[in-house]
Parts: sequence; C-alpha cells; structure tokens
Amino acid sequence: TGGRHPRIPWSALSGENGLKTARRPRTSAALADRHSELVKNFTKTLDPKNSTSSLLKFFARKVSKILMNSMLKLSAVLVATTVSLNAAEITGKVTLKGTPPPAAPIPALAADPNCAKVAVGEAKSRVYVVGANGALANTVVSIKKGLEGKTFTPPEAKVEIDQAGCMYYPYVSAVMVGQKFDVKNSDPFMHNVNATPKLNKGFNFAQATKGQVNEKVFDKPELGVRFACNVHPWMIAYVNVMENPFFVVTDDKGTFSIKGDIPDGKYTLEAYHQKAGALTQEIEIKGGKATTDFAFDVK
Repeated sequence: TGGRHPRIPWSALSGENGLKTARRPRTSAALADRHSELVKNFTKTLDPKNSTSSLLKFFARKVSKILMNSMLKLSAVLVATTVSLNAAEITGKVTLKGTPPPAAPIPALAADPNCAKVAVGEAKSRVYVVGANGALANTVVSIKKGLEGKTFTPPEAKVEIDQAGCMYYPYVSAVMVGQKFDVKNSDPFMHNVNATPKLNKGFNFAQATKGQVNEKVFDKPELGVRFACNVHPWMIAYVNVMENPFFVVTDDKGTFSIKGDIPDGKYTLEAYHQKAGALTQEIEIKGGKATTDFAFDVK
C-alpha cells in the first residue's frame, strides 16, 4: 500500500481478541475533564481556608524553622557583642604597712584528743596573713558604688566552707546576696556551725558525721558574718555577703582581679579586712581596664 502500514481495527487490540497490548486513547473531552480536575485539586491545596492542606502546612513549617534559626543566630550575635563591649577587669594589690603581731599558736587544738589526730601542722591564729613585701591576704575587694539601680543574678557556683583538722577553711570568704553556699564537715567527729549575723538570719546546727554538707544562703548584704564551732571555740571564720557579683578575696600575694560585665565609667572600690578595717578608692574604667592599690595600717 505504498509503504504505509495498514489500519488495524481497535477491536483487534482490545480484550475482545484476547490481546492486551494497547489501550484506547482518551478523547479530547476526557483529557480536558482530567486536566480541569487536576487544576481544581491543586488550587484547592493553595486555598488558605483549607486548614487540612498538607502543602500549606509544609510551607508554614519551613518558614517557621527559617525564621527561628535566623532569630537565634541574631540573638547570639547581640549577646556576644554586648558582652565584648562591657567586659572589664579591675586589678591591683593590697598591702599592710608596718609589722603585725605574729600569728599565735592554738594550744587547745593540740590538747584536744580528737583534733590532735586530724590536725595538719601547727594551728595558728589568722588575724593577719601577710606575704612577701607586706602582701595582705583575706581582704575582700568589691565595687561599692557606681552600680546603683542595677540588678544582678547570683552566681550559680557555690562557695564551700569546710571544717577540716578542727579549723575552718577558708578563714575569709565572700558570697553574693542570694548565692547558695555549702558548709561541710571533713572531720570524723561532730562540729556545730553557729553563724551570728547582725542583719541576716542566723543559724546553729550540728554536723555529726564526716562528709555532712548543709546548704545555706543569706538575703541581705553584710560584712564579716562570724561562724564559730562551740565544741571547739578556737574555730572561727568570716563570710562576707556582697550586693553584686564584682568582688574577690585576696590570697597571700595580695593581688586582686575583678572581671565582669562592667561598663566604662567611675566607681568606688572598697577593700575590707576583718581586723584592719575598710578603705575606698575612686576608680575609672576606661577601655575595660582600671587599676588601683590599697595599703592598710596595722591595728
């Protein structure tokens, strides 16, 4: 037939002759109806009123996730920028002018049969602990003025006051108002902890077993809160309760470093020693740095 394939009737390709190799194509009207149905269903998924639309929910989740990630990144940048702008350090040294009385031995400790077994070296008084070149330990240095109207969260880290070898360690410590601290008994016999503040609520409790720890907190600023053990009356320690977190207790080198979120500006710095008293210095933080020294007279 001139190279053209002969026409094959549809019936020959249908199930009528047992063959299933082809399907009768849809008419133009059927295809138009199918296309209209697809468009209608897709349009329906985009309708905001359709709360069950999975497509709409998918887009909402994606957009929400992108916005949340962006906000978290922005917050992190803002926090880091704020900290870096306000990070400051105040440094200096505390010294004692003159010669203090020598530390006195505590013969009662050695005479106590229990304490003599756990004592570490010869126990002595710690009224003045002085290092090389008059460096004065156990001095609380803090920002006294310049932070009025500001509020601060107490540090989460706890200070530990330990009873070991029938002595309190440390002899002088400092906490912020609202900061929790632990009182511990490291000796294998009983001590009692008798705190006698003037502004805060005092307490007196026994610690009968080795390793016992009691958590405490003070809610008002107060310097020199006295801790004592009535079972062993030479056992004395002092806890200082500060208004803000910018404070430090000097060691036998007498140096101090106060770090934190402190804006540039003028402040009053105080150094407080349980025996020598209190001194103040006016300082100005510039570029996040300030330095000053304190020199106490022997009293």
